[in-house]
Amino acid sequence: MAGRSQSAIRPAHAEDARFIARNILASQRGPLPRGWFDVALGWDEPRCLDFVEHVATARTPSWWHVAHFIIAEVEGTPAASLCALTASGTGVAARAAIAAVAAESGLGAADVDAMLRRGAYTRNCWVQGGDGDWLIEHVATLPQYRGRGLVQSLIDHALAAGARAGFARASISFLIGNEAAERSYAKAGFAFAEEKRDPAFEAITGSPGFRRFARVIG
Repeated sequence: MAGRSQSAIRPAHAEDARFIARNILASQRGPLPRGWFDVALGWDEPRCLDFVEHVATARTPSWWHVAHFIIAEVEGTPAASLCALTASGTGVAARAAIAAVAAESGLGAADVDAMLRRGAYTRNCWVQGGDGDWLIEHVATLPQYRGRGLVQSLIDHALAAGARAGFARASISFLIGNEAAERSYAKAGFAFAEEKRDPAFEAITGSPGFRRFARVIG
């Protein structure tokens, strides 16, 4: 398409786990200093990154698993990524993946409970859409590759995958105030569906809550 950089879109593989982990953290943070893993884990950057990397290749798959990601490469270098999957069951799978990786890391049930308790700050304002939606999440581009249309190309591929899987509607959620994300998703044909705000969430993150966009696939 005119105005878009030439890029190659491919599925993510296990060897991409470090790149995917960095982009998961970046997507959760948006324009803010901390995202969900930062708050839930309560660790420094290197340790958070290591944990998310293990989650990305865990035997217990979740929406953070490399199997659900596609990558945009520029001249053979991973530059952007997103995950796309059915919205059904994502919360249960995420909790199971965290528990599995924590156990493998030598952490106990009390540690996992503490993580999930810290991470519960999103509960009152997370918006995801219905179980019948095709979910696009964890969208991020390395700073040096922004403005090249990579996210639009990734979304095009993700929507095509949803159509092949028989889905009629796609949803995507982001932090209220992430104007770059909102512009990008609107450009891809998504429109406002709902939002939820929570003062406690804003006190922790600096964002009022989450906004969800949706669009018909096809």
